[in-house]
Amino acid sequence: MQRRLAGKTILAVDDDPDILAGMVLALEAEAATVVRASDGAQAWAALQAGGIDAVVLDMMLPQLSGLAILERLGAAAQRPPVVMVTANQGRRHREFATALGASAYFNKPVPLERLVDAVCESLR
Repeated sequence: MQRRLAGKTILAVDDDPDILAGMVLALEAEAATVVRASDGAQAWAALQAGGIDAVVLDMMLPQLSGLAILERLGAAAQRPPVVMVTANQGRRHREFATALGASAYFNKPVPLERLVDAVCESLR
């Protein structure tokens, strides 16, 4: 079996511990190194520390929203691709996230295989 994310470090961000655990397991199954964050402040600190190849980012987070993180990343010279996941069904949020540079956008629940495929695609 091919390990599509070998050598990659992925930041997985979600405030729901069960969803975060599922994302981590799916990414690790593809040999990714996964950094976890359960709120926006932790996610931003991980991004500031560097070494992140891609981000799976929940939109609605405590401390700092996923959209705020996308906005902050807009000014970054080395910006990792971001796959946005959210329970928010609004089209306006999808359009805004895409305009801010999200490489993919999924409504929860998203099949984990599809999520991992989007991360792999964003790294090409």
